[in-house]
Amino acid sequence: MRTSIYKIIEEPSDFKQQLVAWGQQFREITFLDSNSFSNEYSSFDCVLAVDAFTSLKTDYHNAFEDLKQYQQTTRDWLFGYLSYDLKNDVELLKSDNFDGLNFPDLFFFQPKKIFLLKGNQLEIQYLNMCDDEIEADFQEIIESRKSKVENPSKVTIQQRISKQNYIEKVSKLREYIHHGDLYEANFCMEFFAENATINPFEKFLKLNAISQAPFTVFFKNNKQFLLSASPERYLKKEGENLISQPIKGTSKRFSDPIEDEKSKNNLAQDPKERAENIMITDLVRNDLSRTAQKSSVVVKELCGIYSFLQVHQMISTITSKIDSQYAAVDVLKTTFPMGSMTGAPKYASMKIIEELEETKRGLYSGAVGYFLPNGNFDFNVVIRSILYNQENQYVSFSVGSAITSLSVPENEYDECLLKAKAMLEVLQ
Repeated sequence: MRTSIYKIIEEPSDFKQQLVAWGQQFREITFLDSNSFSNEYSSFDCVLAVDAFTSLKTDYHNAFEDLKQYQQTTRDWLFGYLSYDLKNDVELLKSDNFDGLNFPDLFFFQPKKIFLLKGNQLEIQYLNMCDDEIEADFQEIIESRKSKVENPSKVTIQQRISKQNYIEKVSKLREYIHHGDLYEANFCMEFFAENATINPFEKFLKLNAISQAPFTVFFKNNKQFLLSASPERYLKKEGENLISQPIKGTSKRFSDPIEDEKSKNNLAQDPKERAENIMITDLVRNDLSRTAQKSSVVVKELCGIYSFLQVHQMISTITSKIDSQYAAVDVLKTTFPMGSMTGAPKYASMKIIEELEETKRGLYSGAVGYFLPNGNFDFNVVIRSILYNQENQYVSFSVGSAITSLSVPENEYDECLLKAKAMLEVLQ
């Protein structure tokens, strides 16, 4: 079904930018970049998939079943996203908040053309129907110049929830926690711009340059764009093995090495941050156990500290082995949405989040990734991301933090602004 050829790339970092620049001509694009973060769970340094041969676009009704049928029928590479509002397919929930973006709840496509880079080795996979274009396309890519960043467009960013309103809402959340309705909730707020015209590719290059995150994405579905500098993996399936790496816990980076190390150590020892992370790790363990072989759920690393350009993060790694009676999409359905973006217990926190937040989350705090032909998959968590609907000229990004009984509302607000920093810098 696909023709594969291999090339040696002399300058992989330059080639990545040439690749994503070349991809801009297509209606559908998924570009994934690890930014040289490599560990035992990494498969590729970067991936580009373009030009849909087939696609699936749907709202949340029966979405996971539709995706399962599409994936099992196609048995090919599929790239796309799961929006947060697929929670309504998993549980008896609804999403009635304001939505300025109007993206479909789920979108996947089967690309005609795929590029897979690992080290300096490039694998090119084209559907047989267009494999005569491989050499000409490759020549076009390597002859293209590195993209010039255009004069930045000015965008006026507004905040959906004021500081005072945010503090009141977090105080209300803490009341729910003290009454025993939940232990933790990830509460988010939106920043947005109306009548905004931006160059998504230019903004993506800038966001990636200042963030260099391991689960970076440039995604385009016609006039709808996601520019993501996500540091978080939601879920990966490799054979019978599943890997989830939730993030809970954030602290500032400092240019002074002594201050920076102090910030990192404070995060590692902070009882509130550790409590947040451990609660979500427990939730992920529970989610994975629903499709796992007996006694196969393992916490590989608890509260590890990892440093990125913008922030230090606390990350745990949980693994399991999938029971053979379950399909790939079953695992996504039984773990979605990811616990790091909901809270615990999951159902109660999602219900209360919907009540207190003022924006429909949509693709924010959903997941972007891909399926391989054999049913393996890898998905990120859509955070630290800019969303843009070119048709209605609406730009949006959201940030959030985990609220627990120990939360100080003003501190949570400051954490949100810290997470918003990179996106604000890019858009303004």
